Amino acid sequence: MDAISVALIGDYDPQVTAHQAIPVALALVAEQLDRQVQFEWLATDQIHADTPLNRFDGFWCVPASPYKSEQGALRAIRFAREQQRPFLGTCGGFQHAVLEFSRNVLGWMDAEHGETSPNAERAILSPLTCSLVEAIDSIHLLPGSLIAKAYETSEIQEGYRCRFGVNPQFEAELLKHQLQAVGRDSAGDLRAIELKDHRFFVATLFQPERAALKGQMPPLVRAFIEACAEPR
Repeated sequence: MDAISVALIGDYDPQVTAHQAIPVALALVAEQLDRQVQFEWLATDQIHADTPLNRFDGFWCVPASPYKSEQGALRAIRFAREQQRPFLGTCGGFQHAVLEFSRNVLGWMDAEHGETSPNAERAILSPLTCSLVEAIDSIHLLPGSLIAKAYETSEIQEGYRCRFGVNPQFEAELLKHQLQAVGRDSAGDLRAIELKDHRFFVATLFQPERAALKGQMPPLVRAFIEACAEPR
């Protein structure tokens, strides 16, 4: 049985808690599934038009943005979306999945991330009204969604380290098409999305990988790896 190959889209920093947690999370899942899981950090400034992305079974866009290359991150996300490769985005990965969809599916070429372009007219990602740095909150999941199936419940508690989310001004238009709201917090704010026409494309503003640092296997990471293991 071949090893499952996962690309980690992001700029590795050993000081970032999520970057410490991700290899641990993947190891816990590999052990439970009795499968070999190999991962490779793909620095965003090293992702170009000729980067051989086809060799990966799945893509995880990881926290700690702004990335060195926004274009590099968006290129890999677009590949995963268009080629039906399992995709998981957490924190910054959620934000950039929304940005990629806005530009390349909705055609909003002026869509920007408010962290890097705060004065943009169409800042799809804007500062959260309440910064979620080292915060834990409850999230209600849409029954029947991939994420609800992964957690086997519709109410979860998860942790964040985040200052930007979907700009409410654009949310309704953003969610009119394939992009689906599948997780909202106690205030009703958007915290998780999925693509309806994709076998596994899930992004969360929270960081489920952090559970691994407490020795707990993150259910969403397991669901992602199970999707990666399925034949292409």
